[in-house]
Amino acid sequence: MTTRVSLPGMHTPGAGFDEPFAMLDACHDRVRRSLDLLERLRAYLQDKGCDDSARQAARDVLRYFDIAAPLHHEDEELHVFPPLLAQGGDERLAALVRQLQRDHVRMAERWAEARQPLEQLAQGALQAFAPAHETVLDRFADCYADHLRHEDDSIYPAARALLDMDAQQAMGREMAVRRGVR
Repeated sequence: MTTRVSLPGMHTPGAGFDEPFAMLDACHDRVRRSLDLLERLRAYLQDKGCDDSARQAARDVLRYFDIAAPLHHEDEELHVFPPLLAQGGDERLAALVRQLQRDHVRMAERWAEARQPLEQLAQGALQAFAPAHETVLDRFADCYADHLRHEDDSIYPAARALLDMDAQQAMGREMAVRRGVR
């Protein structure tokens, strides 16, 4: 029997662009599942070694964080953060938004480092992660925990309350256009 490193639920239907905040929430679920896949891949490599399943898992992690994660961050930068900053009055919330914007920059920098060993593994040029790779992968994954919690618990509820249905529909349409969906 072949043991596979897989990401259950990656291909389940999600929220549509007509519900942009539900879509953002679903993206957070996919981030968590992709980070979980990365963790399981690392354990798999230590237990079973590198094989086609491990290389496919690395490709899955690469695909998510190369394509979907940057689009998700852009959604937040364009549609969630600006209205919260523009409303004024709540300095705690504004400070949190500015922190999350800095997080996006740090996440991109850490992803640039983390993707290198994953890409080498996916291409068969690397058979295991060295301790330095493990450190880079830890640093990348660690930057998501507080970030997601703050968005889920504070930022998304505040933005949902601030944006009326017309604004949310416009947000969803723009998100679809940037992804080439008609």
